[in-house]
Amino acid sequence: MNIEAVHTKLAAIEKRSQEISDLLVSEEVLQNPREMTKLSKEQARLESRVEAWHELQDLDARIEQAGEMQKESDAELKEMASEELEECVPKREALLEHIRHLLIPEDPDDDHDVIMEIRGGAGGDEGNIFAGDLYRMYTKYAESKGWKVEVMEASPSEAGGFSQIIFEIKGSNVYKFLKYESGAHRVQRVPKTESQGRIQTSTATVLAQPEAEDADIEIDPKDLTIETHRASGAGGQHINKTDSAVRIVHVPTGITVNCQEGRSQIENRETAMRLIRARVYEELKKEKEEAEGKIRRAKIGTGDRSEKIRTYNYPQNRVTDHRIGFTITQLDRVMEGKLDDIIAALQAADDKQKLEQEENA
Repeated sequence: MNIEAVHTKLAAIEKRSQEISDLLVSEEVLQNPREMTKLSKEQARLESRVEAWHELQDLDARIEQAGEMQKESDAELKEMASEELEECVPKREALLEHIRHLLIPEDPDDDHDVIMEIRGGAGGDEGNIFAGDLYRMYTKYAESKGWKVEVMEASPSEAGGFSQIIFEIKGSNVYKFLKYESGAHRVQRVPKTESQGRIQTSTATVLAQPEAEDADIEIDPKDLTIETHRASGAGGQHINKTDSAVRIVHVPTGITVNCQEGRSQIENRETAMRLIRARVYEELKKEKEEAEGKIRRAKIGTGDRSEKIRTYNYPQNRVTDHRIGFTITQLDRVMEGKLDDIIAALQAADDKQKLEQEENA
């Protein structure tokens, strides 16, 4: 990206920041908490870029002034100008590199909490056991970040693990770190049920979605069909004798959720609504981007549940992320929640890809 393009982008960002400042004190926005929250978040994202723009303008002015001083005949002034340039030029180069990264398009969902869903896939019981291993891995990772984990729905498997588990992770910038986890995770190991000691390949699928906030989406109650029914499967007596389970359908998209693990219909309804909001928000965002012809840049890969993204090879203590060709021989640490190296590699690859797209735009 040439310097003229950088100046143009930064000037536009400063103009937008000022527009937001004016809007935030307008009567219309003051009476609309949803819009105020949305605009405040946008302004916070622009702040570091505006500061960098002001710093660049200051350095440009100092360099220009020093250049004029060098034209003077006074030796002392020339020396002062040289010293000023020796200080300012390297600072400007470093600042421009910093700005290149600041101008990488941000994902507005990065600061959101995450709703994760893990399902046992191919491999029967072993797939369910692996789903449980992944849940434990993400729980350990969340603990290391100081995040809070709350199970929303769970269907334990008799052999261990889960056929399905849905949980929320709350904290600072959760989606920024976990948005790359959606897809099919493959495990290669000798199952506990395998008497011959043969290695088996099984899978579990992960879906990581940002939890929709009030400022993100407004769902018309008329678009929802809400039903109650008796829960199926294992559970306490209150589950089997009352219509505590809740099924919600978002009619325009056909998205359906069913919640039955809560102890009351109210609890299940609240959980189902949170899931519906997250899934409808993600679906509408995807449709909007496709309609505008945009390349989805929020994730490395497609982010679809069906995409094979990672293999966990137990005999060789190896984890490979297939999207970026990254391999680490520390599977034992990874399964204990030490995901930082993998996620950092994915973030770096994502930033590089976005930077190339910006510079070629």
